[in-house]
Amino acid sequence: MQQCIVGWDIGGAHVKAAVVNSQGLVLDVFLEPCPLWKGIDCLNKALSAIGSKISEKDCQHVVTMTGELVDLFENRDQGVARIIQAVQDKFSTHKVSIYAGLEGIIAVSDIKKSHYQSIASANWLASASFAAEQLSAGLFIDIGSTTTDILVLAEHKVHSTGLTDYQRLVSDELVYTGIIRTAVMAVAQTAKFKQQNMGLMAEYFATMADVYRLTGELNEAHDQTDTADGAEKTKLASAKRLSRMTGYDYLESDQALWLQFAENIKAQQKSKIKQACEKHLARNLLSKHDCFIGAGVGRFLVKQIADELGYPYIDFSDLIQHTLNNSDVETADCAPAVAVAVLYVNSLK
Repeated sequence: MQQCIVGWDIGGAHVKAAVVNSQGLVLDVFLEPCPLWKGIDCLNKALSAIGSKISEKDCQHVVTMTGELVDLFENRDQGVARIIQAVQDKFSTHKVSIYAGLEGIIAVSDIKKSHYQSIASANWLASASFAAEQLSAGLFIDIGSTTTDILVLAEHKVHSTGLTDYQRLVSDELVYTGIIRTAVMAVAQTAKFKQQNMGLMAEYFATMADVYRLTGELNEAHDQTDTADGAEKTKLASAKRLSRMTGYDYLESDQALWLQFAENIKAQQKSKIKQACEKHLARNLLSKHDCFIGAGVGRFLVKQIADELGYPYIDFSDLIQHTLNNSDVETADCAPAVAVAVLYVNSLK
């Protein structure tokens, strides 16, 4: 068996990787920007950037993905094929395996076109399946930069009602909202501002990164996306971007006003996620003693929602052995990458 396994989660905006040893111990995790819609070269650069940081070169690579959805590709099948090819070109065929959801982990040389639909956007299933191995029951919630996954775990199994993005959008197991890249106009069309309710401008003036920068909950290491106006990533600049949503001219003396506005937008996003959680709790597969499991860069919201609904909380990082110390990126930030690597290790036992 190889000395190390690298799990890859290849998204449309970021590439995440986790280096795991043969005992399933996470040695390192990486997060690299990858605006894949701009071209396959962005993926090649991200793979090279992370690859250069991995000290052990003789590794097995296991890949899951969501990047096949970007509009660089004509359809999902083409996206899956081109992402697989890029990884093969970088690390060679005999070292690469692909996570194909319910079909398991398959050596890339055995991948057929019939596997593509199982491979496409299956990263959520890897994370939830790993969590289900560790806990008999719970509500697994991964809030990322762009999307939120919500899965019921019961009897050490993932009880999903959908598998494809379409099915999961219908079931509210996929809520298309995140804490960094999501436009504010996609979260709120109205807000409370200066003690009154008002409509907001439906323009790409600000993102949720601006909201959480003002509330103090954004880890700047996670924000690797350009701002809406291309300006700097400061509280001052974020307040200015948010002010454009209201048509009310920004004044530095009004900073407290913009914090209140940000808190209102945050509350609306959290409410949407909370409602989806309540929908899954209503399936009556969980008890009040079961945990909410938080993953992703926005898992601080999972903790808040768990507290509000009266459920215990556990962090995904606490489910996995790791040696990370004082890293800006944690195992829970890269849950699918960690999961596919550890699932691969477990499959060899």
